[in-house]
Amino acid sequence: MSAPPLAVVAAIARNGVIGAGGGLPFRLPSDLKRFRALTMGKPMLMGRKTFQSIGRPLPGRETIVVTRAPDFSAPGVLVAATPDDALALGRARAAAMGADEISLIGGAQLYAALLARTQRLHVTFVDLEPEGDVRFPPLDWSQWRETAREAPEQPPGDEAPSFFASFERAEG
Repeated sequence: MSAPPLAVVAAIARNGVIGAGGGLPFRLPSDLKRFRALTMGKPMLMGRKTFQSIGRPLPGRETIVVTRAPDFSAPGVLVAATPDDALALGRARAAAMGADEISLIGGAQLYAALLARTQRLHVTFVDLEPEGDVRFPPLDWSQWRETAREAPEQPPGDEAPSFFASFERAEG
């Protein structure tokens, strides 16, 4: 059996912004609901800053934090020193959990480090250009083929229109 694929889960504004001041640069309850559905029952890889912005392990998922800080620990969290270690740990945990993919949820440094080994993208495209200090790394979209798109009506509480799309790495 092959290893479960690594899948980026991200909400990206038109200007590439994914973070601002240690948090999200927009309020989109519909994206948070989709995030929960996409990551439930799976190992989630994230950087330390992303973990600290969430503040706790999320129920129903395994949290793997990548950090160079040797003294970092948090209850209910697995810690990896490098992106490679995190990916190996994610693969082992996915196999133990019976998960069909490993979720890579940020931040920008970890996305950049693992993008070449990512097989899937689950992106919420947000129709805003917010101020922010974290951007999604450059991506060659010609290497990806869209497999699904959903443009939900903007629910109450969402700050901006958005649409969800999934991609698989193109062969060859």
